[in-house]
Amino acid sequence: MPDSPSYNEQTAMIGIGEYRIGAFPMMTIGLGSCIGLTLFDPNLNLGAMVHIMLPESAGRKDRPGKYADTAVPLLINELNALGSKNRSVVAKIAGGASMFEYFGTNLNIGERNAEKVRIMLKEHHIQMAAEDVGGKMGRSVTFLPASGGKVSIRRADGTTTDL
Repeated sequence: MPDSPSYNEQTAMIGIGEYRIGAFPMMTIGLGSCIGLTLFDPNLNLGAMVHIMLPESAGRKDRPGKYADTAVPLLINELNALGSKNRSVVAKIAGGASMFEYFGTNLNIGERNAEKVRIMLKEHHIQMAAEDVGGKMGRSVTFLPASGGKVSIRRADGTTTDL
């Protein structure tokens, strides 16, 4: 595995409900109320990323990456199968914006998504290293497992932050 991504290394684009595991660059774009979750194991230089749309699957099994309650255990199980230990994995989340404030607080999907991801990570003994959630602005996330698990957030207003 390379120490840092090269310009010819393919970036895996992750759509809604999709996930990838590996050391290659990963990216998800257009996060509004959705959550981009990255898990990184520094001992293995291995990462996982998922684009979560909703907090609860309500028993649906078709696309486990789409829901926080199924996506978190799915990624953890995949990483464990590759030799990761939960207590060495660090999580970062981005997204969870309130895109539709006029619907009122009870439908704030972004906030509910972020909270469900936090609960699931805690249940699995995964440390939350950083988050960039909430607000009213969309985000795109780039994840570079081979570069020490670097996560860059680009907001819709053009500003960029590293988590």
